[in-house]
Parts: sequence; structure tokens; C-alpha cells
Amino acid sequence: MQSQSQDQLLALTAMKPLCSTNGKEEEVNADAGSMEEEAEFNWEEYMEETGANAAPHTTFRHVEISLQSSFQPGMKLEVANKNSPDTYWVATIITTCGQLLLLRFSGYGDDRKADFWCDVMTAELHPVGWCTQNNKTLMPPEDNVYLRKAIKEKYNDWTEFLVQDLTGSRTAPANLLEGPLRGKNTVDLIVETSVLELQDPSDPFLYWPVRVIQNVGGRLRLRYAGLSEEHQTQDTWLFYLDVRLRPLGWAEENQLTLEPPTGLRSLKSAADWQRALEDARLDGQKKPLPLEVFKDHVDLPKHSFKAGMKLEMVSPWEQLQICPVSVTKVYDEIYFQVTLDDLSVDAKPRSVVCHSDSPGILPVQWCLKNGVSLERPRGSEGQDFDWADYLKQSGTEAAPDGCFPDTWQNRGFAKDMWLEAVNPHRPAEVCVAQITQVRGRLLWLRLEGVAKPLSERLVDVDSMDIFPVGWCEANAYPLTPPLKPVCQKQKKIAVVQPEKQLAPTQPVETVPVSLCQPVAMDPGSANGRYCCSKIFVNHRCFSGPYLNKGRIAELPQAVGPGKCTLVLKELLSMLINAAYKPGRVLKELQELEEPSWDCQEETLKAKYKGKTYRSTIRIVRLADQIPDFCRKVCLKLQCCPNLFSPVLVTNKCPENCSIQTKTKYTYYYGKKRKLSKPAGGEEAAAEGELAKPTRRRKKRKAIFVQKKRRSSAVDYTPAGSPQDSDEGEEDEEMAMQSGSEGTSSEPRDDHTDASSVEVTSSRPRRAATLRRAFSAGSTASSQEATESRRRSTRSLSTYNQNSKYQPAKGQDMQVEEDEGQLVLDRNPLEWSVDEVVQFINSTDCASLANIFQEQDIDGQALLLLTLPTVQECMDLKLGPAIKLCHQIERVKVAFYKQYAN
Repeated sequence: MQSQSQDQLLALTAMKPLCSTNGKEEEVNADAGSMEEEAEFNWEEYMEETGANAAPHTTFRHVEISLQSSFQPGMKLEVANKNSPDTYWVATIITTCGQLLLLRFSGYGDDRKADFWCDVMTAELHPVGWCTQNNKTLMPPEDNVYLRKAIKEKYNDWTEFLVQDLTGSRTAPANLLEGPLRGKNTVDLIVETSVLELQDPSDPFLYWPVRVIQNVGGRLRLRYAGLSEEHQTQDTWLFYLDVRLRPLGWAEENQLTLEPPTGLRSLKSAADWQRALEDARLDGQKKPLPLEVFKDHVDLPKHSFKAGMKLEMVSPWEQLQICPVSVTKVYDEIYFQVTLDDLSVDAKPRSVVCHSDSPGILPVQWCLKNGVSLERPRGSEGQDFDWADYLKQSGTEAAPDGCFPDTWQNRGFAKDMWLEAVNPHRPAEVCVAQITQVRGRLLWLRLEGVAKPLSERLVDVDSMDIFPVGWCEANAYPLTPPLKPVCQKQKKIAVVQPEKQLAPTQPVETVPVSLCQPVAMDPGSANGRYCCSKIFVNHRCFSGPYLNKGRIAELPQAVGPGKCTLVLKELLSMLINAAYKPGRVLKELQELEEPSWDCQEETLKAKYKGKTYRSTIRIVRLADQIPDFCRKVCLKLQCCPNLFSPVLVTNKCPENCSIQTKTKYTYYYGKKRKLSKPAGGEEAAAEGELAKPTRRRKKRKAIFVQKKRRSSAVDYTPAGSPQDSDEGEEDEEMAMQSGSEGTSSEPRDDHTDASSVEVTSSRPRRAATLRRAFSAGSTASSQEATESRRRSTRSLSTYNQNSKYQPAKGQDMQVEEDEGQLVLDRNPLEWSVDEVVQFINSTDCASLANIFQEQDIDGQALLLLTLPTVQECMDLKLGPAIKLCHQIERVKVAFYKQYAN
């Protein structure tokens, strides 16, 4: 299952971001005309350019909690049986992912083999007790023989079992299974106009109603009841988990006072405030806030502070200062008041209400132990401040260390990590921020995009004013970028090209607006259509010519569940990284489109030989389109349609793809594939050898695909992008991957024109060079090598068809040595993958045999291997690669000598 921390970067790229651009705009040329687009800050590119690292998402505990579902593991509910709609059975929630629930029918115990996913928005789910109230039947599914048998072995009837199973259990809340709140996460239950009660910052026993004006991923903009739009400067921003927030009616239930904040009372008359209170109560009763919103609120522990105790505290009034403070009042066992120490004559007391978990309170000597400067109390004498002298002079005591939370816990934050943080001088603004220093629980931040000296901030690791990278984008909220952004993302352009060489004009293609039109969407209103369950990577299925089977085997068995776009983006990124040449796969995916799909654009990257390629890929957003999308991607990559699919292939693939190797598959299917024509005038030069045979009736593309000279590399981008500047290397690589791509199935004349094939003299020369290493002095072998160069201009399919060597079925491959030369009892063109592995095991390269097995290298592919392809595709160092190529050349020499005629 995909972790919840992954869900928090569900970037709603379908929404138009409201990011600040410092008043600048970029003009982008696109095909016929130019269009102006707002420059948008891009975290991924910014960190890549600067080498920055993001703070781990798991370090932001409040954000992690906000992403959790309102449903909790262990809750029980009643689920309709599929084959019998009028009957229901009890199921337990195992885990959650957005609106998706993983359920297990009661009776399975700890056995998870029958766990199933369902969508809260579409499945028929009810709280426990619903069947009794509506005279519905509770019974296990009729087609589930295993479950019925397991229950009957221990219980006389279903009722007895249910009594035992449901005793002491929790039921899923009814309002989350039906009505407007159905399927919503906890944070999404808080909507605009919701009414809560907010604690007064200067008196813990005073509360006043507030209305929610805006909910940004759980960060609430609140306005006191009685104030209007003209008083918006008095609005307060708090995260919904803040302990100062309580449900409406909480103060009255706990005998606390309901009064407007002291600083605002002068704005209205007493009668106006009273009317505002009554209106807020009426609004709260009409649209009551579900109590599930407060299920994650912590109960504040009791404190041990006493009046007169001294401690250190991050100043709420002065920037970047830690000051000595005193406990001046103890309200109760939960709250106490601390006051800034000020020894000056004209001192005005500045106090704040605290509890034992308040961020920023520190024990005496904390600054000294952490090498941090402590501000002297105003009016104190001397330059240096010493706590021992200060306590002695004032006749007070230091608060014991046991009064404080763990002051050394940094939660995994480290210097130079990046995050997003609230600007304390403008609470509505969230900025790009860098951690400049970490000391215990405290983080020193530099807010990018904010002018000095206001750019520095000091926060606690548990502060709810800091967020992970991507939080603003995920919640469609503007993020203040650095004053001089390193990177700007140009939207609507899908061009695969290396970084730092972005083409200034004429992108290859622009995404049609009608195809993937961004749709503004309320994060809280998304339903199960946009979420999917697991997508499986079926490792046993045929991986095709582009994907490395060894790397595919290292991928996880499944990705998801989660938002469709996030799951598919993660999956496609893994497939790109598992390719022989990631840039090629990226280009293939870029060309994938279907007008009927509801798409969203996502930028994917591929790294290859030190270069980074990017492309904007269209990914489906709807769950019901995922099977078709997965199948189309597999067909595009010429692999088994079930290689990755919502369906798990356990034993034998329905496509029977296990019988295919890269060579055989390409033989049957590869010739139907149409290659896109490169743009520019180099087409004739680069494909000249292919142009002639296409005009001949019975001549097909060559079986050998040799490495071309770099001068004939094809540039697919008119803008001069070096996307395919490594085309030669790619061709050589594809020689191993594709094997006999386009091999003709028709017999051909032995005297086929050399122009009909693409075999150049480069491979025979390389073969001859390597052969000299072990056949020097042999005149006969030298003549064979010369002869083989002439014969090698014919297609290998001709050799294969004309060979009179047809071993009996089941005959084992045998190799013999004849006067230092390898003698083969079977044509290597006919070797299977197992026979190739058998041969490699018989040599001094036996340790590499598993690579041949993993990459499905059969006889034809073996003969196509050269030193560069061996190094590149098998990740071998030069020494082992030369050693392996020596054995391959022995097979080639024996092949030319025995079977070339």
C-alpha cells in the first residue's frame, strides 16, 4: 500500500496555482503563435539546480495527522454482499487511503487473503445496527464457502458469532457513510462557515465563537463572531489541531466564560456582541461540525510549574531572541502564565499563557549547553549573564528539567533542509524556507522571498506553522518563491530534452487544450472516481525490448492505493528507471494519448549518462480508465499487456507471454510497429539504409541494427534539443534488446542485395579483432573471418532458414573443443535462453549467467552483443566485459565457420 506520506504530495496540478511570481511573466513560443504564461516556482527543479534537500515529510506530525482518514482501523461496518444485495455481513476496517477502505469480513481473524478494497462513495456501507433497524438479513456471503465453514466450526449460528465479534468494538460513524460528509477525510469535514470556539490568548478560561473563512489543508483562517469583512485584519490563522480550538458549546459545558477577546471588545457594543453570539450558535446548530474533527486533539498533560520559577523561552515579541522568563501565575494544573523578565524602571509586563507542551519553553542553561546566545534581562547590570548569580540575586529557583518536554528531540530535521513556513509578520503568507541551524527542538529558518531582516524566524520542531515541500501546491495555495527564482516551469509544453539546454523556441508539441483541460477542484469534494486500488507489477510477464527484466524484478509488487495520478506517476517513474535507455521510454510515453481519457499533465524525468531528460506525460485521472491506460502503455512499450495492471498475475499469464523472448517477441510483433519519423532534414541521411529496401517487394528491415556514426544521429527536436544525440548508442543497445526486429518471415534469395540489410562492416571488424586474440597464427581461421565478412551482409534469417542442422526435439546443446576452436553441435541462432545460460555456465564467465537469464538473451541476441552493449546494458566493468566478449566471439567464429553457408 502506498504510504500516507506519499499522499501528501498529491499535487493538484489540475488547479491553476496562485503562486506569486514577483510580478514577472514569461512568454513562451508554441507552434504558430506565442502565449503568455505566468512563471511558476517549481520545487523539484529548484532543489535539483541548487542541490537542496527537502525535510522528510514524516517530520511534520500535524500534516501527517491531517492526511489520515476519518475512518480508523478496527472500526466495524455492515457491507452488502455482492451476489445477494438484500443480505449484508460485518466487516472490519484494516487500513484506509483517502476514500478507499481495505476491509476484512468478520470470521477471517488475522487471515488477510480475502481482504478487499471498496470505495466509500460507491459501495453500499452502513454502520453496525443498520440491518436490525431496517429489517435486513446479516449473513456471510453465500459464495464464500471458506468463511461459512470457518464460522460454523466454532459457532452454532451467525447470531452467536456476531455477538462475540461485535462486543466492545467501535462502529464507523453514520454521518461518514451517508450524506454530504460521506467519504471525506477529517480535515475536509471543516468547511467554510463552520463554527468553532477559540480560547483567548491571554486568558485560558475565556472563549469566543469563530467562523471558518478558509480551510487550506487544515490551516484555518478564522474570524471572530461579530466581525465582518472590514475587520479582516483581525482574522486569525491556526491549524485545526491547535489546542486553543474547541467544538461549539465546549466552553458552556465546562463552565467557562464566553466573552469576545479583550482587544476587540471596543469594536462593538455589548448588545452587538450578544447578538453575534446567538447568531453563531444558530449557524452552528444548522451545520454542526462533526466531532470526528477533534478526535486527534491531544489532551494536555498536567504541569509541575510553581509561581516564581525561572526558565528560558523563545520570545513571542522579539525576533530570534531567547530570554529569561518567570512563572508569574498558575491558573490550574494545566495552564500557567510566564512573564518576560524586565529589570528596567519603566518596565511594562509582557506575559503569555503556557502549558507544559507549549513550544519554545526551555529549561535554565539550555542556551549555554547548546551554544546559543541568551538575551540578558532588560535593565540588568554587567555584560555577561550568569544564571547562578541571577538566581541567587533574585532569590528564585530554576524550573526542574522534568517540567519540560524532550528538549533534545529534533524529529529528524537537519541544517540546510528545505520546507515551507508561515511568515510571522504576514500570517496569510507561506514562504520557501531553509533551515540554517538546528539546536535541540529549535529550528532557525531563513524565509526566501522576504526582505531582511524580517526573513529570519525561530520555531519549535512541533510548530504548526511549518510544512513539507509541496504542501502549498497540494492544497492549491500560493507559495512565495525566492526573490530570484532559479527555475521557472513552463506549462503546456511537452518536450523531452536534457536539462540546462532548454530550447528557446518551437517546442516539439503542445498539449491540446481540449485533451487535458485543467479542472478546478475542491480537494474536499473529490470522490472515489479519482482514487484507485493497487496496480500490480507482474514480474514474470514479458518485459519487452525497452525494459530491463533484472531491474523490473527489483520493483515492488504493487503501487497504491491512492489518487490515480499519484499512483500512475510513481509507477511510470519506476518503469522509466527500469529501462535500458530511460530517455527512449520517456519519449514513447510522451506520444501516448487517447481523446476519450480524462487526463492530467505530469512532468516525468529520466536520467541517463549524466543527462536528465524531461517530458510532460498525460496521465488519466479516473479509476475506471486505469485498466485501459495500463494496457495502452504496455503495448506502447511492446511488453506484455499484463506487465503492470490492476490485475495480479499469480501463476500463468493469460497472454501466455512466458514463451516469448525479446527476439521472438520482436519477430512476431515488432514488425507491425510504426516508428515515428524524425523531424528535420537528417531523415534521409540517418535512415538511408532503410529507405531502399522499403521500396522492394520482399525485403524487410535488417536483422542487425548496428551502431551508427555519431554524425548521423537523429535530432528529434527542431529546436536543436539533444534528446537523441545518443542515437547511435541507442541503436547499438536496441540490437541486444530487440534482436531480430523486423525479421522477414518470407524466404529470400541467397544473393540479397547488400543494401537491403543494415549490417555494416563495424561488427565483423570488431569480431575479427577479438578473434585474433585466440586464433592468431591460424591461416584457416583468418580466411574464414574474411569470408564471413562478405557473407555477413546477408540476413541472419537466411542463415537460419538455409541451415540444414535441425536437431531432434529435446536434444541437449553440446559444445566441443576442436584444436583450440569451439565446435558447436547446434546452430546458435536456434539457442533458447536456457541454452545460452547453459553455454555461459560452461565458461569462465559462469557468474554472469544469471544476467542472461534475467534479460531473456537467446541465441540471436547473444550474437548481437558487442563490448559497448555488454558494458552498458549489463553494467559490467571493462575487465569482466572483455572476458565475456571473448566467449561470445568464440561462438560467433564457430557460427561463421559451421553455419554461415
